[in-house]
Amino acid sequence: MSSKLKQEVTNWGLYPKINATEVKEDGLKYYKNFIKENEEIIPRGNGRCYGDASLSENIVSCIRLNKFIDFDRETGLMECEAGVLLSDILEVCVEAGFFLPVTPGTKYITVGGAIASDVHGKNHHVDGCFSEHVLHFDLLNEKSELIRCSREENSELFWATIGGMGLTGFIVSACFQLKKIESAYIRHEAIKAENLDEIFKLFDESESWTYTVAWIDCLQKGKNLGRSILMRGEHARVNELPVKYKQNPLKLKEKKKLTIPFFFPNFVLNSLTVKIFNFLFYNKQRVKHLKNFIDYDTFYYPLDAMLHWNRIYGKKGFIQYQFVIPKETGKEGMQEVLETIANSGEGSFLAVLKLFGKNNPEAYNSFPMEGYTLALDFKINKKLPDLVKKLDEIVEKYQGRIYRTKDSMSKPSLTNYLKNVENEKFSSLQSRRISK
Repeated sequence: MSSKLKQEVTNWGLYPKINATEVKEDGLKYYKNFIKENEEIIPRGNGRCYGDASLSENIVSCIRLNKFIDFDRETGLMECEAGVLLSDILEVCVEAGFFLPVTPGTKYITVGGAIASDVHGKNHHVDGCFSEHVLHFDLLNEKSELIRCSREENSELFWATIGGMGLTGFIVSACFQLKKIESAYIRHEAIKAENLDEIFKLFDESESWTYTVAWIDCLQKGKNLGRSILMRGEHARVNELPVKYKQNPLKLKEKKKLTIPFFFPNFVLNSLTVKIFNFLFYNKQRVKHLKNFIDYDTFYYPLDAMLHWNRIYGKKGFIQYQFVIPKETGKEGMQEVLETIANSGEGSFLAVLKLFGKNNPEAYNSFPMEGYTLALDFKINKKLPDLVKKLDEIVEKYQGRIYRTKDSMSKPSLTNYLKNVENEKFSSLQSRRISK
């Protein structure tokens, strides 16, 4: 059953919004014909990227290509269609004793999107990006030919597609390696840091941990600039678990999810409410150093517990601004960024700092480089373009770059780092915007 509709389409940030033809189909025949017959096409997954990377006049959605092809429960080798969500994979693999090798902060993205964005997680300094664990994928190219791509077969197209933002073709299916685990729980520590110096010291001390991430209160100034909480974790072994978890270590109880039922009025989210949220979030942890065991959902996907949380930002939407600065100047650059945000009053209550390890030079279209990355949410308003311009200037000064998966208004030179993706068929609002 196919669907070809002219409709309003937007991604998770709700900005920008466009009228486009989006096609959804169960099989390949329709996709092949559509690619042959149309120009300016972009593939799209579940629409969880933030900006304009998967928007175009003609959108080819993989969301109905959602079948599992094979899962080896002995080795953890998974093969599935591109529209399978990470949440679908977790439902199957965790109880079998496996986990995603790399996951972003939401499980509601498709496998095709994970490859096109070459997603990273809290463990980049240990396990790299998602592409490190991909064995091969099948791709419909601009001629509508189905091509198998791997490190050995069509390797140039393989590496161009990884992090290529859908500009090389339409990913149909993929095969990748999962990670062996003993439990569905994380041995977790949360450490409060008073300022930027302390959080960077904690990151240095935590490099041996597989997973590290920090929440930052980006409205603090002076001696409290960079006040934050570092969270680090390891997959818990059964013999480490509290007694209450040992009976069914790979099984989690179902949780009720909250839903944001409507768009918040634009005035609700302001510097005062962000300051209140940040104060409560920082102070809800009463001890300096907390140690406990939490389930993987709580550790990796805290925002997924709240459906439609993007509505908090109102109908005008928001952007997520994520950048990376080389490690040697990371603290200096972050200080300048945080001072600029604090002085602007445009606070973000979702401010997440991570450490990237060395990048894989073969994955030349991937966003990460060795250094520190910060992701920030800002609601759309009249002041935002000026703030983005100032932040772009700082990122450029420190020779950093912007994550294209989340970009919708940054300086083209900070986002136009893709190679070998040019063709006459696949293009997006973003690719045309940054190539002008």
